Amino acid sequence: MRIVSLIASATEIVCALGFEKNLVGRSHECDFPSGVHKLPSCSETKVNVHASSREIDRQVKEIVREFLSVYIIDEEKLKSLKPDVIVTQDHCEVCAVSLKDVEKAVCQWLDSETKIVSLRPNSLNDIWDSLHQVAKALQAPKRAEELVAQLNSRMQAIQKKINHAWPKPTVACIEWFDPLMAAGNWVPELVQMLGAKDLFGTPGQHAPWMTWEDLKSKDPDIIITMPCGWDIKRSRQEIKNLTGNPVWKGLRAVKEEQVFLVDGNQYFNRPGPRVVESLEILAEILYPAHFSFGHRGQAWEIL
Repeated sequence: MRIVSLIASATEIVCALGFEKNLVGRSHECDFPSGVHKLPSCSETKVNVHASSREIDRQVKEIVREFLSVYIIDEEKLKSLKPDVIVTQDHCEVCAVSLKDVEKAVCQWLDSETKIVSLRPNSLNDIWDSLHQVAKALQAPKRAEELVAQLNSRMQAIQKKINHAWPKPTVACIEWFDPLMAAGNWVPELVQMLGAKDLFGTPGQHAPWMTWEDLKSKDPDIIITMPCGWDIKRSRQEIKNLTGNPVWKGLRAVKEEQVFLVDGNQYFNRPGPRVVESLEILAEILYPAHFSFGHRGQAWEIL
């Protein structure tokens, strides 16, 4: 079986299910596990990813406003790989190659037996459904059952350890710096699983825009930055968009040194198996005296 994955989280799902050896192509963003780097990339972005957060937002909005795709699929390369299964998504046309992009690229040559698997993970349960969906397409449904059970077991073990007597902080999860955007979908669920309160995101709903006035009025105990597609180093380069605002220094989390940078690209932005590691990272940040999984310094830092 020949598999092409056009979204990073799906590549991780395929590999976690034991089909890494069957991958023959990937998207330009697929980078985990490390072995996928050797695979040919079948896509690229039209956006200058090295631009500022404000400029990236402007470019994306301009492209979408013209009813165009943010991504380009290398149709000839995809065709030459002769995939039996293509995995993509229709959750967000900005975040990754979409179902519409794939259908347009393959409509002229798609073999009638080629399967297009499109994922739509809006919540934690949807992530588990994605694992089942991919496993079914790969004719290995039992593998998904076992993997989901293992992942759920790890998450439940964390939840069981939480003592109701511990203080439950209020949290702001920031997914974009300029303009301000909060994390949505499964991230508020992860926060709630730890007994904390996400002040801006709603479980199962897309990331909402924020205002500085809202951030000031709700004044969270903890601020966690997880810009979409960025690692910690890139976040630090752009953090001036937050620290330079007049409201910033007056926030409780800032004054009490409770502002954290996490690797959003590798963890919180990816609806795949490493959502468990995302929960572990949050547990370390929210309850440092009680949880230590070894993620500090690698997946998260204090500002």
